[in-house]
Amino acid sequence: MEILPDFLCPISMELMKDPVTISTGVSYERKNIEKWFFTYKKKTCPATMQSIKNFDITPNHTLKAIILQYSRQPSINHDDMLCLLNTVKTSPFKVSSLKKLRSIIEKGDEIVKADFIQSKGVEVLVEIVVQVAFESSHDFIAFRACEEAMGVLQNLPFSEEEKTTFDLLSKQEAMKSMAIMLQRGSAESRLYTITIFQKMAKSGYDWHFVIQDVDFFKALLEMVSDEICTKASSCALEVLIEILGSSKKSRLRAIEAGAVCVLIELLPDSNRSKCEKVLVLIKLLCECAEGRQALVEHGMGIPAISKRMLHVSTTATKMVVKILWVISSFHPTERVLEEMLVYGSVKKLLVLLHIDGRSSSTKDKVIKMIKLHGNSWKRYPCFPCELKEYMAFVSN
Repeated sequence: MEILPDFLCPISMELMKDPVTISTGVSYERKNIEKWFFTYKKKTCPATMQSIKNFDITPNHTLKAIILQYSRQPSINHDDMLCLLNTVKTSPFKVSSLKKLRSIIEKGDEIVKADFIQSKGVEVLVEIVVQVAFESSHDFIAFRACEEAMGVLQNLPFSEEEKTTFDLLSKQEAMKSMAIMLQRGSAESRLYTITIFQKMAKSGYDWHFVIQDVDFFKALLEMVSDEICTKASSCALEVLIEILGSSKKSRLRAIEAGAVCVLIELLPDSNRSKCEKVLVLIKLLCECAEGRQALVEHGMGIPAISKRMLHVSTTATKMVVKILWVISSFHPTERVLEEMLVYGSVKKLLVLLHIDGRSSSTKDKVIKMIKLHGNSWKRYPCFPCELKEYMAFVSN
């Protein structure tokens, strides 16, 4: 039995364990829809974007029973695995067989997955995947087969002991196909693809091939902005951190794709974890002159950054200080210095010195900023009088 779309939570795209239904008739995993309504204060249905006034949540016992029955289906033996793989390899109608294979792998334990790999299953699926990059790239049937193949592959381990999946997917043809899938695939297949990219990033993949493509970064940024599938958004952020941390060229491509604007606009509504990742990315982009220019030219650049200092976490505050340090050191225009003062950066920097008594790299950056620009800030009429003496003390 294949996994039906109705079994998946529209927010996380994962199999539901405690499905509940809201007033629009759509079912969600309880914890996901509760977070959407009561943590993020959203007033829409995530799947339909209809406005909602009634936030009642009703358990969907029927759907839960069906999912439980589905989850108890038997696994597969070695001979049946070989037979199924042969069908996938030789049949011109691969999609139904791939759906069956995906269902088996998703429910299977490590023994089933190991048997699949040892039976050359990864080779069979990668052969299907790479077709998208060549003559079959506009063939709907081949594209659907690739989507289903990605659904199987994303469930496989990328461990030190078992490198087959990683090695085969790391080849240029496979990466090209997955980049296409990330840009043009369905929401479900894009989630599969970004999950695979996340595993590859953790396994140390060298991204030199994909970073040449600006459209690849545009697709990643679109996923980062996805409010419906939070899992896809989180994976995309982690992949971007790995890629941008690997080379300056990747940062320039991301800037060209509009990364600075997208990330700044994500900050106000980001939770702690997402905010920290976004700030790490902005810091990496601001290490390039083009990134700094894009940030200071964005009307909400410095205000959005400043607002997160001291209000999210120690990690977020350190990232904000690093960003402000780079901006004020390499791009200290009158507008930048004025915005840092007007939008509270300077006041928070001084507060940070007061609450962080120990010597640290963060504190050192704050002191250097004040020594560099303290006299400029004190000349502004809006500078708080009570801080002038404290700033003079720090500047000495």
